[in-house]
Amino acid sequence: MSSALFPFSAVVGQDDLRLALLLNAVSPAVGGVLVRGEKGTAKSTAVRALSAVLPEVDVVPGCRFSCAPAAPDPACPDGPHEPGPGTARPARMVELPVGASEDRLVGALDIERALADGVKAFEPGLLAAAHRGILYVDEVNLLHDHLVDSLLDAAAMGSCHIEREGVSVRHAARFLLVGTMNPEEGELRPQLLDRFGLTVEVAASREPQQRVEVVRRRLAYEDDPAAFAARWAGDEARVRAGVVAARALLPKVRLGDDALLMIAAVCAGFEVDGMRADIVMARTATALAAWAGRTAVLKEDVRQAALLALPHRRRRNPFDAPGLDEALLDRILDGFPDDEPEPDPESDPEPDPGPGDDGPGGGPDGGGVPPQGGGPEAAPEQPADPSAGPEAPEAPDAPASPSPASAPAAEQAPVRAAEPFRTRMFSVPGLGEGAAGRRSRARTAHGRTTGAQRPAGRLTKLHLAATLQAAAPHQRVRGRSGRGLVVRKDDLRQATREGREGNLVLFAVDASGSMAARQRMGAVKGAVLSLLLDAYQRRDKVGLVTFRGAAAELVLPPTSSVDAAAVRLEQLPTGGRTPLAAGLLKAREVLRVERLRDPSRRPLLVVVTDGRATSAGALGGDAREVAARSARLLAADGVASIVVDCEAGPVRLGLAGALAADLGGPAVTLDGLRADALAGLVKDVRTSVATASPHTHRRAA
Repeated sequence: MSSALFPFSAVVGQDDLRLALLLNAVSPAVGGVLVRGEKGTAKSTAVRALSAVLPEVDVVPGCRFSCAPAAPDPACPDGPHEPGPGTARPARMVELPVGASEDRLVGALDIERALADGVKAFEPGLLAAAHRGILYVDEVNLLHDHLVDSLLDAAAMGSCHIEREGVSVRHAARFLLVGTMNPEEGELRPQLLDRFGLTVEVAASREPQQRVEVVRRRLAYEDDPAAFAARWAGDEARVRAGVVAARALLPKVRLGDDALLMIAAVCAGFEVDGMRADIVMARTATALAAWAGRTAVLKEDVRQAALLALPHRRRRNPFDAPGLDEALLDRILDGFPDDEPEPDPESDPEPDPGPGDDGPGGGPDGGGVPPQGGGPEAAPEQPADPSAGPEAPEAPDAPASPSPASAPAAEQAPVRAAEPFRTRMFSVPGLGEGAAGRRSRARTAHGRTTGAQRPAGRLTKLHLAATLQAAAPHQRVRGRSGRGLVVRKDDLRQATREGREGNLVLFAVDASGSMAARQRMGAVKGAVLSLLLDAYQRRDKVGLVTFRGAAAELVLPPTSSVDAAAVRLEQLPTGGRTPLAAGLLKAREVLRVERLRDPSRRPLLVVVTDGRATSAGALGGDAREVAARSARLLAADGVASIVVDCEAGPVRLGLAGALAADLGGPAVTLDGLRADALAGLVKDVRTSVATASPHTHRRAA
C-alpha cells in the first residue's frame, strides 16, 4: 500500500488553518499553531500534509540531532562537526503520542550499557528528531502535565537539557509546534496555550457542494493514494516554491512604526496580558506580507494577524469562550490612516507564488493556497441558508430542554449563576493510582521517589541504588574481572514514586420546584461553578446529574471539559417534584460505569439538595424511604459523598442532614457555600469517612 500523504493543496476549505500553517512554514519564529475544532474536520490531515510542502533541509551526515552543516551546534552530543557540505533531506514531521513517556520525549540513558560497560550512551528522543522540523501533538489538551512541562522548556529555550541518572546532555531543539484538539474533551493549561503563536477554529462546512467535494476527494485518495498525489503534484510544487520565495523575501519586509503602533493599539485595546501577543502579531504580519510578495506590512496584515494571534489570549478563565470581537478590532484600526503603498521595485511582479486559479488547486472549492483577506474563494464557507448563522453549529451542544410554549407551568426559566469564588484544596484520603493530576496523593510515574520494586514491564524509571544493591552480591559468581559491573535484567529495579492524581467529581443537583427560588438557585450554581473551576485547575474529571419531575438525567457524562459542564449548569431549568431516589440511583449507575472504564480514578459525589423527597418515580413506595435506601447503597459501594443543604427559611426539617448520614458523609448548609469553608470541609470530612471505612479506598496490589 502506498504511503503517500494526502496533498496539502487538496484539502478543501479550511482557509484559516492552511494560512496559519503556511505562515509558520514561512517564518517558524511565529511560534506554531493550535488547531481547535470538532472531530472529522481534517485537522490532522492538513497538519500531516504540511511536511510535504516544506523545503528540504541540509544536515550534517550521520548527525542524529540534525545539525546544519553551515552552522553546526557546538554543543551537539554527536559533535564537534567541522563546517562542510551537508546532505539534503525532507523536513521531518515528528508526532508526539499523548501517552508517551518522558524518556521518549527528551531521550534517555542506555541503562544496561551504562552499568555493564561503563559507557554513557545517550539515546535521543522526539525533541531531537523534531529539530528543524515539525513537532505535532494530536489531542494536545490530553497531554500529561510532565510532558507539557518538558515541551514548554524546550519551546522557550530552543534547546533540550537532560540532567538525569549521571548523564548531562544539551542539544538544540527548535521546531514548529503544531497541536490539534477537540474542546469538548477539555481545555489546555494557560501556560501551554500561550506558547502557541496562532490559533485556528475549524468546523465542517455547511455548504452542500463543498461537503460533496470533500467526500469526492477523500474517496479518490483512498482508492489510489499514489495516483491522487500525482494529480496534485504540480500544486504541491507551487506551494513549496511559494514558501521558498516568501522565506527569501522575509528579511526584506519592512515593519514600520505605523504598523507597530497598530499592533500595540490592538493588543492594548483587547487587554491582552504580557507582551508575547505583540511580538507574535509583529512576526505574523511580517510573514503575511512576505507570503503576499510585499516588502511592506499593511493594515490588512495587522488585522489578519490579530484574528490568528489573539483569540486564545483573550480567555480569562476556563468558562470564557475563545474568540475576538471583530467590530472592536475594526474600530481600533479605523483610528489609523489607510495604507497608500507605492510600487516596490524589489517585490515580485509575478502573481502570488501559490497555486494558480486554474486546475485542481485554484477553484472555488477551496483547493490551493488560502486567499489572504477573504476573497470570493471564501464564499463556499458561508452557509447556503441565510438563517443558518454562526450560532447554528452550537445548537447541538445545548442541553435538551422544552421550549417556552411546551414547558409545564411549574417549570421556571434557567437562573444565572452567582459569581464563582476560589475554593480551598480538598483531596481524597489514602494513596491512589489514578491519572496524573494535582489533587490527591497517588503512585505515579513522576514525583518524589519512595521506594523500589521489580519492573512489571519495560523499565522506565531506574532506581540506581536498589539495582546496584541487587547486583552486587553476584559479581564473583558472574566472573566479574574488569571495571564494569555485571548487571543482568533481573537485577534492574523500578523506582516507585509518589505524586498527585486527578479525581472524578460527580455533581447530583436537585432541580425541582423546591429549589426554584432564584436567589437560592443562583447561589447553588455559583458554588458548583467554583468547584468546577477548582477541578479544572487540578485536572479532575467532572460529571453532572440533575433530577426533577419524575426522573433523573445525566446532563453531562464524566469529562475533562469544565466548559461543557458550565454551559449545562447555566442552562439548567427548574420545576416539578423531587425524585431524590432517582437522582441518587442515576449517580450510582454513572459511577459504576465510570469505574469499569477507569477503575483507578477515585470519585467524590456532591449532592446539592434541600433533602425533600416528594416523588418515588417508577420505583414506587414511600419517596423518603426509597431515597434513604438508595443513599445506603451508595455508602455500601464505598463512594465518598458530601451533601450541600439548600434548605431555607426559619423552620428547618433537617432532611439533608439525614440524607448525609445515610450516605456516610457530611452535610454543609447553603450559607457555607459562599465562603472557602466548603472545600475545606470536604477535605476534613472525607478524611473522617476514610478513617471510618478503610475498605473504601483499598487498592489492588
